[in-house]
Amino acid sequence: MKVVERYIMRRALAVFLAALVWTLAIVWTTQVLARIDLVTDSGQSALTFFEVAALIIPSIVPVVVPFALVVAVAQTLSAMNSDSELAVLNAAGASRWTIVRPIMLLALAASIFSFAVDNGVDPYARQRNRELVASSRADLLSLIIQEGTFRKIDDGLFLQIGERLPDNRLGGIFVADSREEGVNLIYYAKSGAIIESGDEKVLMMNDGVIHRETLTGDLSVIRFTSYAFDLSAFMSASSDILLLPKDQTTQYLLNPSPNDKAFQKRPYRYMAEVNQRFSEWSYSLVFALIALAVAGDARSHREARIHPLITAIAIALFVRWLGFFAAGKADNVPQYAYMVYGVPIIASAIAIWFIVSNRTMELPVAWADWMTNFAGRFSDGWSAIKLRFARRGASGQGAG
Repeated sequence: MKVVERYIMRRALAVFLAALVWTLAIVWTTQVLARIDLVTDSGQSALTFFEVAALIIPSIVPVVVPFALVVAVAQTLSAMNSDSELAVLNAAGASRWTIVRPIMLLALAASIFSFAVDNGVDPYARQRNRELVASSRADLLSLIIQEGTFRKIDDGLFLQIGERLPDNRLGGIFVADSREEGVNLIYYAKSGAIIESGDEKVLMMNDGVIHRETLTGDLSVIRFTSYAFDLSAFMSASSDILLLPKDQTTQYLLNPSPNDKAFQKRPYRYMAEVNQRFSEWSYSLVFALIALAVAGDARSHREARIHPLITAIAIALFVRWLGFFAAGKADNVPQYAYMVYGVPIIASAIAIWFIVSNRTMELPVAWADWMTNFAGRFSDGWSAIKLRFARRGASGQGAG
């Protein structure tokens, strides 16, 4: 590899790593916040929460890596064009391959990394995540003995324990059950206890009442000396681990068990998941080609209607949306599998045509003019706001 090629790869790699870290941090934060209820609702420790948070990372890496790459390539080449480095390379007689080769080597490495994570790491991380969530829901005893807080046991089922009494007894038991359509049940008992017998778990409530209310407004109150609330069905359902096609390994997807209930219900989803995993890695190469077609040639600053980074990201977003659309449709319509592979292949072919023919891939002129005018109006409006605040500050100081 030539000195110039190493220089281009080094600059692109530095921007790629920085963009990857920041993008991963943003996407990871949004996913983690959606799972904060694992601690707040199920009473799990912070260590379990952080383990679940770490297991999310492999699932977002294959999506984030191509976008970090397109940002790195477009930004690097745009900066080199602004510094007239691309013009110098052209004047020195360097071929366009001098720019293309280091970028494509970096894209190939990113593709291999995405493929390894998507097919080797992510399925096992998802399975471990399912196990943690199932175990947290199945740990009912540690869930309900926390005093003074409402806990969601199941959809439509809430429970509160007022206090813990000696001899493992519970005081002030409150249960709200609206799982049956059209009927709301409220249980209140002065005391009770959890009785375990093998796999059976029963909440035995003593000295309480049951309020039963229907949609028509009919209300009935039943007093009881003792009442057994069965928790076994909930425990067995909570401890079961349901693995979706995304959670299975690639080897299993290629040869699923005929007894798999999920496979029996929707067999197309398994092959659709295989097609997505075998095509998703290619978007790093596709986005690198798009960035090269947009910002890979030396241009005068007067020719540029819009920043190449914005153009490259806009085109990449459109291509990736097409890929997600095809993958979603392939779950039910197997014919969309051709589109899953066709989107990256056609996008790559178009970008290669632009590169080979020494053309520049740009947004339509009308779009570029609209975005330029919008950016100009936004800049003028922001300048006016800053000027107004500056005047107010000056008048305030003069009055003082």
